[in-house]
Amino acid sequence: MRFSTIAAGLLAAGSSLSLASPFAAGGSVARRSAGAGIAKPKVFIISMFTPEADVWWGIPEFDLLAKNVTVPGFSPLFPDAHCTANGEICQLVTGEGEINAAVTIASLLRSGLFDLTSTYFLIAGIAGISPELGTLGSVSFARFAIQVALQYEFDVREVPSNWSTGYVPQGAKEPLQYPVDIYGTEVFEVNDALRQVAMSFAKKASLNDSATAVAYRAKYATSDLYAAGAQGPSVIACDVATSDVYYSGTILSSVFSNYTKVITNGTGEYCATAQEDNATLEAMMRGAADGIVDYSRIIVMRTASDFERPYPGQATIDNLLTVDQGGFEPAVQNIYLAGVKIVEGILDGWNSTFASGVKATNYLGDIFGTLGGQPDFGPYGPSNPALKKKSVKRNVKGRRNVPVKVRL
Repeated sequence: MRFSTIAAGLLAAGSSLSLASPFAAGGSVARRSAGAGIAKPKVFIISMFTPEADVWWGIPEFDLLAKNVTVPGFSPLFPDAHCTANGEICQLVTGEGEINAAVTIASLLRSGLFDLTSTYFLIAGIAGISPELGTLGSVSFARFAIQVALQYEFDVREVPSNWSTGYVPQGAKEPLQYPVDIYGTEVFEVNDALRQVAMSFAKKASLNDSATAVAYRAKYATSDLYAAGAQGPSVIACDVATSDVYYSGTILSSVFSNYTKVITNGTGEYCATAQEDNATLEAMMRGAADGIVDYSRIIVMRTASDFERPYPGQATIDNLLTVDQGGFEPAVQNIYLAGVKIVEGILDGWNSTFASGVKATNYLGDIFGTLGGQPDFGPYGPSNPALKKKSVKRNVKGRRNVPVKVRL
């Protein structure tokens, strides 16, 4: 989750799109897709709103505003992709929330303006953080993205007395059962081997902090459960929750942490809270199914701007609405400080490692196995072999039967 700002008129910097290679000249998308003159980025940075984007501008390592490419279908607030002069590094801004993210990424992939078949995508945004695993300013890297709010919801004042939440997985009869109605966007898994490489690069960074954040996180030291929250910022491996609802509080956070375990068959580690990642990954997966992108080249990095629950004794309302936690600026700065090490690491190691790709040793993709392989989560994974699917099926390009709605 992030603190929103009103972004308008902040993307005018930099030069206009040149007609010279490596960027496409005019003509139809089909002609540009055929290969002549289009840019082939090695790294594409995905930002979600203005502070996450402009922390990359004016840096000494590279100039992302050297070329601005207007992409049909991008947000009216953020209509351009930004690239270095040689087209090796690019950036876009999706706009906040799941709908903005899905439409922007789908528009990029179908635009024909870029050859993205060997591009590494760095999702680089800020997030809320659980003090059980991280702290203000921490840099988290996810293997799983979980759409935690894709559930039935009842007002907690109207649920049975033995329920701890009003959230019930879709098609289930009570909280924390595995969902029965499967949409396909509930969970995405990315390349863990690449995640480990990205973390090794990020650990070379000296992370930013603030005096306000130091004082605020010390309040979490009164609970052993929140020992990680009381420490200074670091690079951590844990997973990201996606929800358009900007939630806060111990009860909801605990519910979604538990749901993360349920939906990933016990593997996921809830820590970061954001609003876009499942939408971004769904669009990426569909592009990968058509050979437009390589799904194994996605990195999900979130830096911690705020605690998603209060410290012991604090009112939940105060934690979100009235107190300056001091984490926003360090989180934004750490996007760049950690992220630039990843970008440089990929470029420096392109010929030796990254051109050919980092081979995944874990499952990649969604709950349906759309990209092939056997999901290690969900009702069809190896931990649930006895479950029988009663599903509506359709053929996708004649290759495989994919369940589109499932009742167990």
